[in-house]
Amino acid sequence: MAQSGHSYDDIIDLPHHISKTHPQMPVSDRAAQFSPFAALTGYESVIQEAGRLTDARIELDEYSKAELDRKLQRLQEKIHLHPEVSVTYFEPDERKEGGTYVTARGKIRKIDPCRDIILMEDGRIVPVKEIIEIE
Repeated sequence: MAQSGHSYDDIIDLPHHISKTHPQMPVSDRAAQFSPFAALTGYESVIQEAGRLTDARIELDEYSKAELDRKLQRLQEKIHLHPEVSVTYFEPDERKEGGTYVTARGKIRKIDPCRDIILMEDGRIVPVKEIIEIE
């Protein structure tokens, strides 16, 4: 050990050691060693889900419900013509309270009063009880 008072004076000027048997780690992998530890796995996705907005279901008044019933009856009378319509309905969210309003455009294949659905020609199923507008 050197007497100048520094512990590493004897090795400070030696060349950097490079292994002959182990390849050097890429810089990108070396940087990953120092990335923050994810102690709360899934926390980020929970925060994103909580921040995702949904719409509240609109409750129609009696007049609006009666108007929708009249429109459905007219469509049922013309179902053999496969009328083209635009139907706006509420689609409940699977993960949280609320949902979103969707507008289906196209021709009606069938109105099924037993299942209370409208079957569109593109295969989409529209629950009648969720409809707020038919054009």
